[in-house]
Amino acid sequence: MKLYIGNKNYSSWSLRPWLAMRQLGIPFDEVKLRLSTEDGSDFKNALAAIGAPGKVPVLVEDDGFLTWDTLAIVERLHELFPTAGVWPADARRRARARSICAEMHSGFGALRTHCPMNLEALLPEVGARVWVEQPQVQRDVARIEQLWGEALQVSGGPFLFGAFSAADAYFAPVCARLRNFALPVGDAASTYAERVFQLPAMQSWLADALAEHDFIEEDEPYRQKPAA
Repeated sequence: MKLYIGNKNYSSWSLRPWLAMRQLGIPFDEVKLRLSTEDGSDFKNALAAIGAPGKVPVLVEDDGFLTWDTLAIVERLHELFPTAGVWPADARRRARARSICAEMHSGFGALRTHCPMNLEALLPEVGARVWVEQPQVQRDVARIEQLWGEALQVSGGPFLFGAFSAADAYFAPVCARLRNFALPVGDAASTYAERVFQLPAMQSWLADALAEHDFIEEDEPYRQKPAA
């Protein structure tokens, strides 16, 4: 299979299925496209050539069958590799994992808008300002802490539903936002986020992101302090 993704520094949507597949040992070839909003760009042309919509990620199976959108890709992976651990084995935990991923998929707009994923930049000053000026970001983070806390309490950890699953991959970009913008969270959330960051697959993605040195012009305000 092939997984089409965008820049690793920026593409939070690409990170989710990539991390799930790599950490769970699901084999695939990575096809990275430079993010662009320009009509006729290489990005859009490459996706059009395989019959995909103009967004990443896109999963292409060996026979050319396409699945796009992160939730759809995760569900397809569960169908193709039912014993890989994409979702929790217990039916109720599986339903809860799907619920919190769907909430992430459709919500938390303030956090996404004001704290975009940018792995090469450490921006505590920006995060402090956003925290004061954007109360909706505080509400988003509080809800995320609630979701994580409830899941970890029931499962006992170390990940949201015990073993690593798509739910943890889905919240990996949130862990990056909390870290890079130094948003204030409790010890339990901070410890969990760091645990996600220490995953071998996450460390691999981070190393690739820091090596890109390919910056999107409109993201210039968020490049004040490159991460070491």
